[in-house]
Amino acid sequence: MAPFLNDNELPSTNPRSDNERLCQIITPVGNFGNGFVDSQVAEALEGTKGLSTPTAIILDSGSTDSGPSKLALGYMSCPRSCYERDMHRLVNFSIKYKVPLLISSVGGDGSDEHVDEFLAIIRELAELPENSSWDIKVIAIYAGVTPTRVTERLKSGKITGCGKSVPELTQKEIDDVPRIVAQMGPEPYLQAMLDNPDFNIIIGGRSYDPSPYVAYSAYNALQKKSGDMYSLGKDILGSFTHMGKIMECGGHCATPKSNGAIAQIYKNATFDLTPMDPQAKCIPRSVAAHSLYEKSRPDILHGPGGYMNLSNCTFQQLEDGRTTRVRGAIFEASRANGENYTVKLEAARTTGFRTLFMGSFSDPILISQLDDLLERVKGYAKMQHKDVKEFWDLGFHIYGLNGEAVSSSPTFADRPYAVTQRVFLVGEAIAETQKLATSVANVARVACVHGPYKGQKATSGNFGFGIGGKLELEVAECAEFCIYHLMSLAEGEEGALSASSHESGIANTVDGKGLFHWTVGKFGKASPQQPPEDPVPTILSQATNGAPTQKTKATSIVPKVNAFKIPANPRYLADIASVLRSKNSGPYEITVDILFDSAEVYQLVKASGILTTETIAEQYQMTPDEMVWAGFFDLAQAFKATFPRKRDGKLRVSGGYLENDVHGSQKYLQLMELKLTEDLREKLLAIQQREAENTVSSLPV
Repeated sequence: MAPFLNDNELPSTNPRSDNERLCQIITPVGNFGNGFVDSQVAEALEGTKGLSTPTAIILDSGSTDSGPSKLALGYMSCPRSCYERDMHRLVNFSIKYKVPLLISSVGGDGSDEHVDEFLAIIRELAELPENSSWDIKVIAIYAGVTPTRVTERLKSGKITGCGKSVPELTQKEIDDVPRIVAQMGPEPYLQAMLDNPDFNIIIGGRSYDPSPYVAYSAYNALQKKSGDMYSLGKDILGSFTHMGKIMECGGHCATPKSNGAIAQIYKNATFDLTPMDPQAKCIPRSVAAHSLYEKSRPDILHGPGGYMNLSNCTFQQLEDGRTTRVRGAIFEASRANGENYTVKLEAARTTGFRTLFMGSFSDPILISQLDDLLERVKGYAKMQHKDVKEFWDLGFHIYGLNGEAVSSSPTFADRPYAVTQRVFLVGEAIAETQKLATSVANVARVACVHGPYKGQKATSGNFGFGIGGKLELEVAECAEFCIYHLMSLAEGEEGALSASSHESGIANTVDGKGLFHWTVGKFGKASPQQPPEDPVPTILSQATNGAPTQKTKATSIVPKVNAFKIPANPRYLADIASVLRSKNSGPYEITVDILFDSAEVYQLVKASGILTTETIAEQYQMTPDEMVWAGFFDLAQAFKATFPRKRDGKLRVSGGYLENDVHGSQKYLQLMELKLTEDLREKLLAIQQREAENTVSSLPV
């Protein structure tokens, strides 16, 4: 079956009919706490009123994207005020439309502390006078794992690194970290829902991204049926998992990418995806391309208890032009294949204290010898701290050094000292104490300001500094991931236990029982005579000359974009790729995706040999053996490559000392100017010529 289907290839049984639909899920935004468009959520919920099948609002809140500080230092990804804002609005939506609200990996890391913090937010909101009608049942699921259990599993050889880029776990890492979490599969969510069918909200600790989506779909599929989640079959479970993996990012699967999305899940292992933004659309290629996003490889996706295989997926554009139907994923359960159920452990530690200084160089005489100056700055800092016994180090982030040289610009040929370039520098010092880190940063900044160099004319100072009125910025402790490993579980350990309190849950989650636990609480004063405040905001309407009116019509926030077009004289990869992006694939890997709009161009690139494991390895100064995965992915007309995260030629983990891109989203740039072969260019030019002739011949005479 072809990966992209047309409307005339619809199956004879139309899964959009109401009696075939299982449920529908609304995700307002790809990360809880980032805000969303109220009118889009309201319109999506209004559209479910006439359906006989249940609806849920589900959002993910967690990621390793923003670095290790959450796990090491207890921070949350967003300010608490952002979580309060989004929670207030979503709970009101949940109450008004009588739909459950599920949030996973709360606070960004899904730690036990942040589960409690989210419960506190709900409690505080429920006590506000305007929320006196709230009467909600909240399930809290905890994902913390005790160091004792991890140590026991390490000694018994049941812990391995998550991928070849992750070093072996030692007892020191376990001892160094303040908390360890495990990514829950769907089982704890499903158990909690089956045990509490009248729940309103689930606050979930660290979870595999699709888990709440899979659990809610399975919860509805198992109604009035015997058997567990796996009895539904690998095709149904594969469909649920694939849907959840796409939906957890909200409208990122649309073009242009947007905030939210709606999934309609059917009983025949099929689901439909529609963006909530009226200007966006889900097309087969954009949905298929999401299988590439932040994954080590696009076709096999491992998670708790097994892996998802997307090799036989199909993506079908529906008649509305905005919805794509997906089918074909299967979920291979580990235990069905004689393997242990595994969960991913995550933790981070601190490695010292950091102080920064920042500023810019403008003098072209200095810029031409900046490397030499900075080496002497390091030497000066070392001399000033020669008697210090504690650990410290100094490094630099340099931006703009490869800009246009003065001498190469004919405009400035007769102006050899014209400033056409500035170099921005961030100095980073790390040490055992904040005091020492600040001392090193101060000495280095002074050396940048007053260090001599050959041909110096500006003897008053070299360095523009004082941004924000600060000379040095103390940024507290430096954190780095150190546990990103898979732990094998005993039979039934992937589940959760009901607990009267978080403390009793910790005491009862010992070997042989569920790894996770949940508690249940009631929130609100329950005054049903007072309806909840309408969560739909007042929107100014031009039709009423600016008078406030209530509307539920979805407002678009995405820009209108023109279709991608190859330039007349393509020379580089960026000229022919419609998408060229990079992203972290966990803390230890970087992955790049290269997508092509045209199937013909994609096939030409595939045959040309310009994209290979060896090519990518060379671009990123690695050996082919170091590459994690590289290859073409026909379902999305794409090439993907994944490789270890490196810095200064050494393996690194995101968020540590001298990190400047924890997200990994700026690692694609060296691929933009990858040169096309002359043969490929000639074939591309032939396509353009043919298309131009076809356009002329189609014009009316």
